Amino acid sequence: MNNQVKLIIYTEELLNIGHTTSIESEVESGNCVVFQDNGETGYFYAIDIINEEIIVLDALHIYNVKDVINTSDDCLVKILWTEDKTKAILSINNYYHALLDFKNKKGYSRTGFPEASKVWKSQTNRQLTDALLDELFFLV
Repeated sequence: MNNQVKLIIYTEELLNIGHTTSIESEVESGNCVVFQDNGETGYFYAIDIINEEIIVLDALHIYNVKDVINTSDDCLVKILWTEDKTKAILSINNYYHALLDFKNKKGYSRTGFPEASKVWKSQTNRQLTDALLDELFFLV
């Protein structure tokens, strides 16, 4: 029996790394994520909006622009959600860079940085690996 978790693309946009960009994705459950490139770094955020105030639940470092080899090419950014709308994945050029898990209040990125936020503070290991992705999404 196959218990593979289905991922659904909710947002898909082109990005030029190093140019100020904000890409938001919100699902029907109210969970919301934002990918931002401020010209120096790229971050993936879990956010909540209460009375029009944006609250950052967690933040994950994706890249430093100065460390990216080719910033002149457009990149394809996708934000995918699980069918139950509790987990969001950031994909850049079809490579998974980060995962935000609203149900378990955990965030993972390839850099594993920074430490968990005060809101999602129970987590120690934030390193996103292919093995972790397989464990979470491709259970057989």
